[in-house]
Amino acid sequence: MLKAADIMNTQVVTIRGSATVAEAVQRMKETGSHTLIVDRRHDQDAYGIVTETDVVYKVTAYGKDPKRVRVCDIMTKPCIVVNPDLGVEYVARLFANTGIHQAPVIQGSLMGVVSIQDILAKGDFVEQPKELVLEERIQQAIERARAVCANKGAASKECAIAWEEVEELQAEAAHQKAELLYGTKTAFEAYCEENPDALEARIYDN
Repeated sequence: MLKAADIMNTQVVTIRGSATVAEAVQRMKETGSHTLIVDRRHDQDAYGIVTETDVVYKVTAYGKDPKRVRVCDIMTKPCIVVNPDLGVEYVARLFANTGIHQAPVIQGSLMGVVSIQDILAKGDFVEQPKELVLEERIQQAIERARAVCANKGAASKECAIAWEEVEELQAEAAHQKAELLYGTKTAFEAYCEENPDALEARIYDN
């Protein structure tokens, strides 16, 4: 499964918050970047972000002089950041839920920037859609659970743990589809119809 670190752009273009918007526009033109990350003033400070949309909507649209407006006046700070280990589909969902198009990738320090364009150009959602991958993992987990239960017994702790893995994957699949499992028989419930003793094993000491 691809992560943010796999598709992010590591050529990050930064700028100071005290720089003018004119300087920011010049930096964008020179680097071909649509987004600039605003440097922190100190280690405890948050990163900011300024985009070409900020420039157009907040400066150009009102006829303001970009040489007199500072980046700090139009930037977003603190900005939404992405963990490098976050799966690409969750990056996409974060963007969808917040309405943003790009975000810095940070783990201790600034590692890169990930954008909608990166998801489309470098993501594997066409070749390996999460829905199909999860379905395959669920079927494999069900086979493992049945094998464990056949070996250890339907009422064993190991059997219960194996079925918990199945249910966690099924819950993730339901969440992926924005659906609930209400009214839908889970694989464990189907197994319990065959092996009623298995239900008792769900109550065990950790």
